[in-house]
Amino acid sequence: MISAGSLRVRATLTNGRLGNLDVDLRRPAVTQIFHGQAPEAVVKTLPCLYTICAHAQKAAAQAALAVAADDERPATDDAGLWVELLHENLWRLLLDWPPALGLPPEKEAFIAWRATRFGGNCTDETKVLLANTLSGLAEKCLAKLVDRSGQEVPHGCDRQLHATGTPPPLTPGEWLAGWQEAGAAQPTPIAPTSIRAAYQGRVAEVERAAAALAAGAPYPIAVAGGDGWGVAQTATARGVLTHAVQLAAGKVVKYRVWAPTDAFFADAVALSGLLAGRRFASPDEARRALDQAILALDPCVPYALELNHA
Repeated sequence: MISAGSLRVRATLTNGRLGNLDVDLRRPAVTQIFHGQAPEAVVKTLPCLYTICAHAQKAAAQAALAVAADDERPATDDAGLWVELLHENLWRLLLDWPPALGLPPEKEAFIAWRATRFGGNCTDETKVLLANTLSGLAEKCLAKLVDRSGQEVPHGCDRQLHATGTPPPLTPGEWLAGWQEAGAAQPTPIAPTSIRAAYQGRVAEVERAAAALAAGAPYPIAVAGGDGWGVAQTATARGVLTHAVQLAAGKVVKYRVWAPTDAFFADAVALSGLLAGRRFASPDEARRALDQAILALDPCVPYALELNHA
């Protein structure tokens, strides 16, 4: 089995402030195995390599390969994709966020909902879960969530985007230009402006996904390319997922996957932005804040946290 990678976060607490924040993300170059392969082999293998958000990964791969080959895009399982998005978000909101804020997880409610994912009553059970469990839990979590004060916003971030829970835009055309030009920089995804905004955005995303599932709405997938080049983007619980491919003679020449984890943990900028201006009374308080900030950015790989204090 190929590892999805690992993440190590290091920081130093000095006089109540965090410094020397360092992020070390290790991701194996698994897409190299696609080079020289037919598109069908990529679609078959990819969900086995990327088991988190596997349906979204497959849908993005199919879309990118189709546009590169100038073929019609295969039909997608919209309901299955919405349920996958709900599953990933509810896992975080019901199981991970409460303990991070000193509250008990809603394990039984999550397990009960999860059992309905492949049944005809998933839509109704999702509405019940949001009304009876998530709504009250979110209020408790927000009451416990101590965020940074002040108005400092990292450069390039859009506060309004995350304050309103508006989903990030799909911009495959911008990524296509960078993909076709070797060495060109890729667009930088918008990071959350605060831990609170990230949490509220996730709650809002669950509400949108539940409504879309009930309405039978198409799942968001956007493509750009042609003549051997293809880029596809789609939504996941962690942000925008991008797949890019170059084909020649019906075979894959280059293939790349950009997940939100690759952008937000390429360096310490996004994590530092969530903790800017904070002071901590103890190492334990600083560690809790770091864990919450990492959870707000939600890496799709295991992480280890190393906090030194002077």
